[in-house]
Amino acid sequence: MLHSRLTTLNGVSLILKTLSQCGEPDAERLLAGSGIALTDLQRADLRISTAQETQVCANALAVRRDLGLLLGRHMHVSSYGLLGYTLLSAATLGDALRLALDYPALLGTYFELSLQVDGATVWLQAEGYRDVAALEVFNLEYCLASMKLVCDDLLGQPLPLHGVRFRHAAPDYQAEYAASFPCARQFGAAHNAFGFAAAWLDQPLPLADPVTHRDMRERCRQLNGEFVSRQAWVTRARQLLAAQLPAAPGLEALARQMRCSPRTLRRHLHDAGSSYQALLDELRYARARHLLEEEHLPIQRIAEAMGYSETAAFRHAFQRWSGVSPSRFRA
Repeated sequence: MLHSRLTTLNGVSLILKTLSQCGEPDAERLLAGSGIALTDLQRADLRISTAQETQVCANALAVRRDLGLLLGRHMHVSSYGLLGYTLLSAATLGDALRLALDYPALLGTYFELSLQVDGATVWLQAEGYRDVAALEVFNLEYCLASMKLVCDDLLGQPLPLHGVRFRHAAPDYQAEYAASFPCARQFGAAHNAFGFAAAWLDQPLPLADPVTHRDMRERCRQLNGEFVSRQAWVTRARQLLAAQLPAAPGLEALARQMRCSPRTLRRHLHDAGSSYQALLDELRYARARHLLEEEHLPIQRIAEAMGYSETAAFRHAFQRWSGVSPSRFRA
């Protein structure tokens, strides 16, 4: 789950697969309201918004509250693509972890991760959460459980932990934490982190290869730069569209506002896995959901607020985005 507002379907696919293995085969129930169809899961090139991914997470959490822990135990280092294989070829565990923290966009976390040395113990700390507040515990469990598994994969053996700390109160499923964190567990702590002996940072990795690592590290640097650049275009386009949502400019007008040609804007959005229409639909869908959930406006008024001259057009669009009608969604 990336910082970017656009992401792949990997996270959604992992959720469906994990819950299917836990006896929850109703994929359509988990996708409800997300605008993602079952057939979309076969499209490797498709990009979705994190709002869509968040909806699937919310649906899944209604089925399994310990979902973050479950997912974290499936996020092996190979799940991180190029970055994962670059970490495997690093010289030591410390080298690998510091590299991972240098590229949070490739690592894919909603937290700011850091290594905090406290005497003979080092804490891998997760702070600065920046996403949907209701999903903070889920994302934290997912983040720390997956990072612990990454450490195990890199070492080729379980990393012994001194302890793990969480800022949130102990949930009613706290016994499930033992599978990811077989150590002393503290809730209501000042920080979110797991700790281990600092000496492990100098532990040589079994798959270390300096030549491979040098080449792959450079590719990671390039990929991260491209990713950040592409997302900057998407972020700016989204900001401008959001400010003009009731009367959204067309592609050409938006390009003028961004001081580029329509062709350039179209290319940058395409390279980021998006498009003008995809961004507009994402913003309209998010705004419509908010108005349907939080406000008591008639659907006709909501359609007008979305920039639709006809209510029927809004109903059709919302059905396409979410799979249900506005009135059914509100109900």
